[in-house]
Amino acid sequence: MDKNFQEQFAGVIKFTPPLYKQRYQFVKDLVEKYKPKKVADLGCADCTLLWMLKYCSCIEVLAGLDSCASVMKEKIIEHLEESELNKFPEVVFGFMSPSIVVISTPNSDFNPLLKGVTLFRHPDHKFEWNQVQFQSWALETAARYNYSVEFTGVGLPPTGMEKVGFCTQIAVFVRKYSETSESAQLEKPLEAVYKTVFKAVYPSLKDERYLQNAVVSEVIFTIQIIKQNLLDCLMSEHKECNDDPTERKSKFHPSMNRFSEDLRKLVVEKSLESFVNGNVAYIPLATIFSFPKVNRLCGTFEKLCKLIAGKVTLSSDGSAVVFNIEH
Repeated sequence: MDKNFQEQFAGVIKFTPPLYKQRYQFVKDLVEKYKPKKVADLGCADCTLLWMLKYCSCIEVLAGLDSCASVMKEKIIEHLEESELNKFPEVVFGFMSPSIVVISTPNSDFNPLLKGVTLFRHPDHKFEWNQVQFQSWALETAARYNYSVEFTGVGLPPTGMEKVGFCTQIAVFVRKYSETSESAQLEKPLEAVYKTVFKAVYPSLKDERYLQNAVVSEVIFTIQIIKQNLLDCLMSEHKECNDDPTERKSKFHPSMNRFSEDLRKLVVEKSLESFVNGNVAYIPLATIFSFPKVNRLCGTFEKLCKLIAGKVTLSSDGSAVVFNIEH
């Protein structure tokens, strides 16, 4: 690298968001785009990525693999010994043969810009590839196992040094074919190759009990939003009409300073039907059902009524949620 560039960027380079978060977000964006049912993180470290992905509704199975069971140290491809690296494509692309493979690894071309980096970025790294080396390996692997591959990365270089490339380089492999009889022969893994360290089975919304809990929680959250804005509005109107309390309006138009613009607009539009009668406030179930997340969870208005029955206080005709605002 040109000496002048080294001197110019001798300071500490910081990424916002941090580089590891950018890597995780890159994978999460791919998951949300392609909606896979199964995702495996090879070199899962402390399982941070898996925790992020568990909230993606499309995923049914999440698996994490790491060489260190006790500490779960950070391991990506550059931590592999040469003998292990030679077996890596055969295991991942040939044996596992997933639809999409995402590999991220440090770009050694970027290292001169990082303060304190002499040889490798981590003492456990066995090697670090530059852009040409990584792309050469990826293209050869893709051709051998019938994948296409595209290159990108996270961590942009300083202006004027675009040739250095991303701080972390990424290759996205996409399988060109569906499972064949050849890959089906490798379906049964060898015994005792992997050891189960931890397993968790999360509840499914296909189970009526868990669905009810989710719906009730979301309904209560929605009610709290409307309730708070109703009370704020009533307090404001009370101050304005302090000389004549009879002028207080029965419907409310909430001032949504604390919420996002989209939510503010939605609450204002849908909550106009809510009203106060004496010390009792009414929020129609139809209003609650119109909120996107409640709607998605329930599917039908009848399902909403069934799931919240006995869980929240309803009006005598069952058409609205009621609560006391006396204090």
